[in-house]
Amino acid sequence: MRLANKKILITGGAGFIGSHLVDRLIGNNRIIVIDNLISSSLKNLNSHELDPNFRFIKEDINNIEKISAEIENTEIVFHFAANYSVIKSTQDPLYDLNNNFTTTIQLLETMRKLDIPEVVYASSSTVYGDSKNIPTPETEKIAPISNYGASKAASEAYLSAYSELYGIKALSLRYANIFGPKSLHGVMYDFYQKLQQNSQELEILGDGTQSKSYLYIEDCIDASLMATETIKDKYSAINIGSDEKIDVKKIADYLCNAMNLSDVKYKFTGGKRGWDGDVPLMLLDISKIKSMGWKPKKTFYDGLKDYINSLINT
Repeated sequence: MRLANKKILITGGAGFIGSHLVDRLIGNNRIIVIDNLISSSLKNLNSHELDPNFRFIKEDINNIEKISAEIENTEIVFHFAANYSVIKSTQDPLYDLNNNFTTTIQLLETMRKLDIPEVVYASSSTVYGDSKNIPTPETEKIAPISNYGASKAASEAYLSAYSELYGIKALSLRYANIFGPKSLHGVMYDFYQKLQQNSQELEILGDGTQSKSYLYIEDCIDASLMATETIKDKYSAINIGSDEKIDVKKIADYLCNAMNLSDVKYKFTGGKRGWDGDVPLMLLDISKIKSMGWKPKKTFYDGLKDYINSLINT
């Protein structure tokens, strides 16, 4: 196993996916987490607080040079720090620019100066925009329709450039919609919160026909680490998702069933997009990651039940 006995830096490691990555890697490595805690929580890392192989630094990635001495000799970086909201990226493009794109440049520059050899980047299916090629392969053109997707695509471009110019090995993980324990955003969390407030009626953004791929967090981490371990290219991008897409109304049905709610009235806001920049149809071609021996272990509904149980017991 290549990811053992390493000094690993995880940006955004107190967030949803990042903290699960910490959980998986901490047993065999020395982990440093950098997170500004704006959209994350130290509660996600409580179990590692006393681990001598764990170090948390509260800092913004745009100020990463301030902690250069602490991250010297890092062998691999998992860059998961980001603004996760497409809606916020539309409302405040500069916020998204500073927290998704500029952070990537700052990180890459620090890596170049410190001679850190490898980075794995949490990208997104949103880089493809409204692709007509479904399932969408990694060879599809990049054509984002949101500021969020544009910031991810721009970051990928710089990863490719730094890989070519400075020899930094870079991997972009183009995630579908990831869900599971610790997640405090996304359609499932939104529906759960709304139903907690009113179990008789559920507002659904759009017309309910938006259909996308969803992947349980443990399967996401499995795929991410397999890609990191396996891919040898100087720069590469790989899709991480599931083989099926599920429409928003079906998610609402599943959620109501998991919460033992019946006769819930759905109130649709209308339109094929739930919000500006929303991609109403998304299914990734995951044949590349599956060719490495990976496949999802958790069905959507089993994952949803686990996620709902985690929210109830939080």
